[in-house]
Amino acid sequence: MGTKEKNDVVRVNLTELQGSNAAGLSSPPQASQTPQGSAGPQVGFSSPAGFEMLQRAAKMLSSGTIFPERFRNNIGDCAIVVDMALRLSASPLFVAQNLYVVYGSPAWSSKFLIGLWNSCGRYSAIRYEFSGTEGQDDWGCVAKSKEWATGEELVGPLVTLSLAKKEGWFEKRGSKWQTMPALMLRYRAATFLINTVAPELGMGIRTVEEAEDIGE
Repeated sequence: MGTKEKNDVVRVNLTELQGSNAAGLSSPPQASQTPQGSAGPQVGFSSPAGFEMLQRAAKMLSSGTIFPERFRNNIGDCAIVVDMALRLSASPLFVAQNLYVVYGSPAWSSKFLIGLWNSCGRYSAIRYEFSGTEGQDDWGCVAKSKEWATGEELVGPLVTLSLAKKEGWFEKRGSKWQTMPALMLRYRAATFLINTVAPELGMGIRTVEEAEDIGE
C-alpha cells in the first residue's frame, strides 16, 4: 500500500467513537484526539474535518456484516448512529442494535433506555412495585430508583391496565399488552420515570413500545 493510500485509511477508532465505559455511559464525550495525543477535529457535524471523519466511519460501519441489517449500505443512517453514539459516549454497535424506525420515526428499545438509566452513575437500578389484583384493571406498576447525589427516592407515575385500556394501548391489534401485560407495565412505568426525571438520557426519542402504542 502506497503512502497516499495509507493516508486515506479511516482513522476513526473506537476510542474516538465511545467513552471509556464498555456500556458507553460513564462520562460525557470528550473532544477527539489524534493518534499522537494532540487536539484534533471532533468527529461530527461541527466542522468540515469532523464531518469527513463522520462519513468515513459511517461508510465503514455500513459495510460491516456484524452491524444490524437495517443499517447496512445506508451511510446516512449510519452517520446518525455514530453521531448519537458520540453524544451518549456509547459504542455505535450498541446504539445501532437498539435503535429502530417505527412509523417513520426513530425509537429506542425500552431495554436500552432502562440500561442508560441504570448505567449512567446518577441513579440506582430501577425497581418495580406492583399493586392491585393481577389481570384486573387496577393491576399496576410504579418504577422506583434513588438519586445518589441527594439520596432522594424517585417514584414514577403509576401505570395500570385501566390506564392502558383508556389510552387505547390494550386494544391495538397485535398489542403485547394482551399477551405480556406484566412486562409492558414494567416498560411503561420505567419510561415514565425516566422521561419525568431525566428526559435527556433518551434524547427526546420515544421507545418502540410508546411509538407502537401511540401509532404515529
